[in-house]
Amino acid sequence: MTIEEVQNEIIDEFSMFEDWEERYQYMIDLGKDLPLIDEKYKTNDNIIKGCQSKVWVHADLDEDKINFTADSDAIITKGIIAILIRVFSNQHPKDILEANTDFIDAIGLKEHLSPTRANGLVSMIKQLKLYAIAYQTQLK
Repeated sequence: MTIEEVQNEIIDEFSMFEDWEERYQYMIDLGKDLPLIDEKYKTNDNIIKGCQSKVWVHADLDEDKINFTADSDAIITKGIIAILIRVFSNQHPKDILEANTDFIDAIGLKEHLSPTRANGLVSMIKQLKLYAIAYQTQLK
């Protein structure tokens, strides 16, 4: 699936819920299903700076596509990173860099986060794109 197709799928899923309590629960469930990062990658080098909670992200390049793993010590934050990883994992670095994140506004996520969590969301996206820059450079 393309990044846009995954984003549209997420928009459709979130539109099924009546209120934000249900959407938060869905995000928590997504976080619980997140493939866990290997414990050896839970280091200070892999912590996303700018998040209120601890969020660890690791990326590997496999056949010209990036695969991300992550974890967080907070359930909502873990759900947020799970959504982002679903969008950006198994994608080419170039596609990650060119992707917009309008789907976040379409599902209403940013407006339902505290300012510190919204800043964390921006930091997560930035970090995933930094991995894409690093791997794109390796592919050249």
